[in-house]
Amino acid sequence: MTGELHGNQNKAGSPQGGRITLAAAIGTAALAGLLFGFDTAVIAGVTHDLTRLFALTPETLGLTVSAALWGTLAGALFAGKPGDAFGSRDSLRVLAAFYFVAGLGCALAPSWTLFLFFRFLCGLAIGGSSVLAPVYIAEIAPPRRRGLLVGLFQLMIVIGILTAYLSNAVIAGLVDGGAGWRWKLGITAAPALLFFILLFAIPHSPRWLVVKGRASEAREALARIGMAPDAAAAELARVEQALMRDPPNEKLSWRRHRRPMTLAILVAMFNQLAGINAVLYYLNDIFARAGSLSPDRQAVLIGLANLIFTLVGMALIDRIGRKTLLLAGAAGMALCLSIAAGVLFGALGNALMLPALVGFIAFFATSQGAVIWVYISEVFPTPVRARGSALGASTHWLMNALIAGVFPILVAWSPGAPFAIFAAAMVLQFVVVAAIFPETRGVDLDAMAERMEAA
Repeated sequence: MTGELHGNQNKAGSPQGGRITLAAAIGTAALAGLLFGFDTAVIAGVTHDLTRLFALTPETLGLTVSAALWGTLAGALFAGKPGDAFGSRDSLRVLAAFYFVAGLGCALAPSWTLFLFFRFLCGLAIGGSSVLAPVYIAEIAPPRRRGLLVGLFQLMIVIGILTAYLSNAVIAGLVDGGAGWRWKLGITAAPALLFFILLFAIPHSPRWLVVKGRASEAREALARIGMAPDAAAAELARVEQALMRDPPNEKLSWRRHRRPMTLAILVAMFNQLAGINAVLYYLNDIFARAGSLSPDRQAVLIGLANLIFTLVGMALIDRIGRKTLLLAGAAGMALCLSIAAGVLFGALGNALMLPALVGFIAFFATSQGAVIWVYISEVFPTPVRARGSALGASTHWLMNALIAGVFPILVAWSPGAPFAIFAAAMVLQFVVVAAIFPETRGVDLDAMAERMEAA
């Protein structure tokens, strides 16, 4: 929220206690990102086992990997309405239960069909949380720190991805025989249970409470996060004034919300046209095809690079802005992807594959990785924010599922072809972002509609 923490309040709403509650609320919502990353990337360590166990072809392997992604598409599409109706916090509780059941279900699945079902259920949780967790954080974060705080969701995604790679490597060393893949997938249920429990300790978004006409509860929620009564009153007045422009029963429509809808769709499309998730899902296979040694260890290096440069992106997003990061990242990714394509086409040496992919991850994490969830969650008015975010997130997951599904087929046809396509897409992203993307750094959420119209 926009007010600063100040003044003498009662113990329950003291600045120190409020800061702790605010940090706990943001940290809990960001934990959805860890589950997002963990459950998404863990599949990279079991593709070989699944191929052997279920006799998968390149086409059915693509379907197996993308099963969760079709679930994420459905989860993202349908999360906005319950998020706006019941609040992000309560909706995330349901998704936490989905994560838990899906993790155990995948580990215990006796057949390929049941495995696909539980991966789809996992995808529902990932897609829904990719909408609702950033929305929750954006609505309670101060504008000057919103990029950093919503960026924590992306940081937790990256930590989840790295955790998945490390967990896969550790379990592979500890569990002999054919049961290792089940342990790799089943371990994801543990953080899901923790997430579910923590969600009972955080408040509703005060903005959502105001939209629902629950002003007294909104004041209590603001007090819990440490806002002084006068600052809370001013905050509520700003939200209510914004609601006069965008009423609570507002519907997401192309006529009224054309610009934020276009921006959300484009930033989500380009995020996946970079090829990031295809690279992460098939990382071990890519290194093996390039003739690299120790794919498991090099995958961990990629995960570490992702973490380090996500931190760099978080440090820069509120300093130099979203648009600048997107432009710099597009240029850098285009170069690195071109080098990777050259290696796989046989025009460049295999030794360049690891630095090319590390460079690609570095540029992606600093730009697209740091920006996407922030941008999607902040460009829409409060009454339609969850549904607008769902539009952007569902576009992201649709592209993800399509690319992950066709990636093995393209690689079987020509190993370098997907990387050449990704490089060309990043050149296009640079042009589009430069031409039509407005900067949203430091803009109050309640003033974002004016920025969208003025840009």
